[in-house]
Amino acid sequence: MAAPQHKHYYSNVQALRGGKPEQGDLALTDYHLVFRFPPESAAAPDPKAKKHTKQVWFAFHIISHCALRPTPPSSGIPSSLRLRFRDFTFVSFNFTDDKQARDAFEFIRAKTCRLGSVDKLLAFNYSPPSNSLESKINGWDLYDARAEFRRQGISEKSADLGWRITNINKDYAFSPTYPAVLAVPSKISDNTLKYAANFRSRARIPTLSYIHPVNNCTITRSSQPFVGLRMKRSIQDEKLVGACFSASTDFLDGNSPSPANASIQADHSPSSSHVDLSADSPDAPTDMSLSDTERMEDELIAAPNVMYDEKTGKRLIYGAQQHNLIVDARPAINSYAMQAIGMGSENMDYYKYAKKVFLNIDNIHVMRDSLDKVISAIKDADISPFPPNRDLLMKSKWLKHIAGILDGSAIIARQVGIQHSHALIHCSDGWDRTSQLCALSQLMLDPYYRTLEGFIVLVEKDWLSFGHMFQLRSGHMSHESWFTVDSDALAGSAVRPGENDGRGDVVENVMASAKRFWSKNVTNDKEAGSDQEEGTAVDEVKQATAPNAAEEQTTRLRDVSPVFHQFLDATYQLLRQHPNRFEFNERFLRRLLYHVYSCQYGTFLYNNERQRHEANLRERTRSVWGYFLSRRPEFTNDRYEPTIDDHTKGRERLIFPKLGEVRWWHQVFNRTDDEMNGELNASAATAERVAAYQASTGFSESSGIPSESASMVSTSPSPQPPALTSSQSVLTGVETAHAALTPEARVSPPSLNKSASTGGMPAALGALQDKISGLAIAKGVFGGHANSSSAGRQDADDVETVASAAAVEQELKSMS
Repeated sequence: MAAPQHKHYYSNVQALRGGKPEQGDLALTDYHLVFRFPPESAAAPDPKAKKHTKQVWFAFHIISHCALRPTPPSSGIPSSLRLRFRDFTFVSFNFTDDKQARDAFEFIRAKTCRLGSVDKLLAFNYSPPSNSLESKINGWDLYDARAEFRRQGISEKSADLGWRITNINKDYAFSPTYPAVLAVPSKISDNTLKYAANFRSRARIPTLSYIHPVNNCTITRSSQPFVGLRMKRSIQDEKLVGACFSASTDFLDGNSPSPANASIQADHSPSSSHVDLSADSPDAPTDMSLSDTERMEDELIAAPNVMYDEKTGKRLIYGAQQHNLIVDARPAINSYAMQAIGMGSENMDYYKYAKKVFLNIDNIHVMRDSLDKVISAIKDADISPFPPNRDLLMKSKWLKHIAGILDGSAIIARQVGIQHSHALIHCSDGWDRTSQLCALSQLMLDPYYRTLEGFIVLVEKDWLSFGHMFQLRSGHMSHESWFTVDSDALAGSAVRPGENDGRGDVVENVMASAKRFWSKNVTNDKEAGSDQEEGTAVDEVKQATAPNAAEEQTTRLRDVSPVFHQFLDATYQLLRQHPNRFEFNERFLRRLLYHVYSCQYGTFLYNNERQRHEANLRERTRSVWGYFLSRRPEFTNDRYEPTIDDHTKGRERLIFPKLGEVRWWHQVFNRTDDEMNGELNASAATAERVAAYQASTGFSESSGIPSESASMVSTSPSPQPPALTSSQSVLTGVETAHAALTPEARVSPPSLNKSASTGGMPAALGALQDKISGLAIAKGVFGGHANSSSAGRQDADDVETVASAAAVEQELKSMS
């Protein structure tokens, strides 16, 4: 790339970061903000000083907020720009001339949120230096879907493992948001796939993501089914899911039962020629101690499907006691509420060879709000050296969300790697929470994905090719509301830490709006004077129009969410807890997050594989993987131990998170460990001392500690580590064809019994379904294309939020 041309140049600008001032010169190019210090006026007379001039570059599209603070000359306070970047860098620039500040503000805004099209981003104008190592590495060649499936043992030339590569989506006509290369069960024809596609949102059918090399159990993924209030079914979908759960078994063990046709065997488990990694096996990993929460989750999932033959009365066992799972990542109430618009979750009466579990992972809006609270806690990092607001950090629940995602992924990894079972994962559309769970569970299962190249393949496979909407979730085209003018500054007031700096809360509170609307009137006849925003929220649920190309290139605030950031944060937790099991280091994750937003490379542009293919990014842009591979020493973990030995502690194939040791990824927030985790670490250390004391004295928790020793282990009211107790488990429900269980079922089972009249959902939720069926929202959508695979421009998370809010509101009214 040619040397950037300076479009604007400002001398003697003061930069503030962490409350520390630095005088320098500010240059603006088409794509970057460049700060040089010391200023040229100071360095020119001194040749030595000129040699020590430093430059700091900021890509424009890393900016997540820019506030102009104009001040009158009489105030004596310089006009300033306060910038917050997507990598959580906070900088203020003070200008001696108010006109310069306004000029810089308008130029930056024009180069970010007013570009008009994706092909005006930096990626289409960037190329590394011709003589650099990066220029010789084509990162686009690193991932090949067929090669990855060959690595897993699936190809036309290898032994048949029960799976085949289909070309049904080679032109992306079958499912526009799915990859061109799909792996499906060998015994399922493409014709069956076409029928099954009509039952899944956006035709995102169950398809293979991963097959375990030891036991040939699989992780498959999909979107939610079109069940609706009428509890619809699809024979082809049931056949496809059943084949996914039996594909490898059918071809490896001729005597094994086929879940697809519900073959029945006696109460015994099948013999296996593979290494047994169950917890009580001598081949099990040495580090398999489970917490009470994990043990409770496994026991709940392992509860047998108690079924009886209608004719003989004999007890039947399906799936040879494999605990095959359909994993719905959403809270159960959200999943049931989605039935109001024709979607929902599988009716387990038709999937008797599996169990369904609900995970309490919130949607994109909740996660966005959580990160906004974290940002509020650290937002004064430009003008203040003070630590973050720890109260706001706790209220954000960010660590709770990270722990929940890790917990859900660990449940899947244990079922596949230890219980020799299969898992089908979906959320709403199957590209956010589904990608998190698929990728993290594979990271726990397969050491290959913990190498640098393997992790790149994992991101390409489960995030990029399966259609995570990077452009919309990342806000690559920026937004006008991210640029504000602080009119209060015209009064001559200086900004101080902790005060409102003009950054309005742009988070759309869809849940609150919907609840207010439904509490006023559930019908279409709104009362006079009702809030326009409330009407808009409900109208979006009723409308089901497809987006056009122009709209897909704009940033919609409700679509922006830190989904991939959470995945990298969860990966950091595993790296921190297992420091010798990853080839890459923490800085690799941090720089990867940076380049998701930088728009310097084409890798994360657009929303799916089809769009990237149509934009010809391979020929027009560089891949970010060339950047990382050309700098491998910078991103290599010097503690990495590649040897795998399940009989040696610390070298096992499988790794699992320690939920009680989840901590803030302080490096990504540009803070010290003590600033972010000081109180959590102190609390954990105190708990360890208590446990050690109790162990040494023989006291149990219930017996108490002698008063004379209490001072040794007294606890202060400090934050507790985000460990998940049984009541806080991410697992919120287990559903089979004949029972509905939850982690609380042992305490209060009567309230969770299945209601036979509502198609397999718990009684309380069954009553809620009856309430939903009368809502106007259902009538409005069913008149459209609710059962079409292309239904809905509206992100299902928006629908899920509004629908669940309405359902909860109605249920609360009926109980009052």
